[in-house]
Amino acid sequence: MISLIVTILEILNGFLNTDKELIKMAQTFHANKFQILSRIIIPANKATFFNSLKVNIGLSLVGVITGEFLVSKAGLGYLIVYGGQVFQLDLVMTSVIILAIVAYVMYQAVVILEKFLIKK
Repeated sequence: MISLIVTILEILNGFLNTDKELIKMAQTFHANKFQILSRIIIPANKATFFNSLKVNIGLSLVGVITGEFLVSKAGLGYLIVYGGQVFQLDLVMTSVIILAIVAYVMYQAVVILEKFLIKK
């Protein structure tokens, strides 16, 4: 839920900034709304989708860890809080490093998928 609003606003902004001349041209050739969406708007906003995914990786991890801070009895967020309470800095830092590695791997997976699907 933490990244939903950011995603909706970013994709809406991309849709609204799609080239109006292309849309007018498609309407001139009697394209219906689905054809305009599927053949003009979505292909023009592939980069927006992937940028949104990249931002959502960080926001989602923040949301998960925050939830674990508050109510969990297991997980990396719990280990960070527990390590801070019992003064075990190694437990805290290990959890933070694992989080950084997970975020990096997920980000690179999106970058690879983007390179595969968007050929410039």
